[in-house]
Amino acid sequence: MGTKQRIMILEDNVMMRSLLQTLLELENFQVVCPDFPIVDPIKIIKDIDPAVILMDINLPNLNGITLMGEIRSSQELDHVKVIMCSGSDKKTESLNAGARAYLMKPYMPDELITLVKKIINE
Repeated sequence: MGTKQRIMILEDNVMMRSLLQTLLELENFQVVCPDFPIVDPIKIIKDIDPAVILMDINLPNLNGITLMGEIRSSQELDHVKVIMCSGSDKKTESLNAGARAYLMKPYMPDELITLVKKIINE
């Protein structure tokens, strides 16, 4: 396989972010985790240009559903695939906003890896 697929993690919980980064790097993905607070998430996403974004819905000063809508309305980002996740059931809202998939927290590591690989290959 050539270049590593880039995955961006938008998660404000430092422990969770670190765990996800390690997990995805072990699967040979290039992982980018911006620090919070994020001032201009759309600019960061454009600069990083990830294949997949793993995004928590509840972020400080940032609503994941709203951000999802902004990503979908940007022509530059319409190729980016987003997996939304939350501890509360927001699956319908996430998919309606344009997410490719939804994971309910807590989820198993293998569930995440399987989903990421599936979405990248769609």
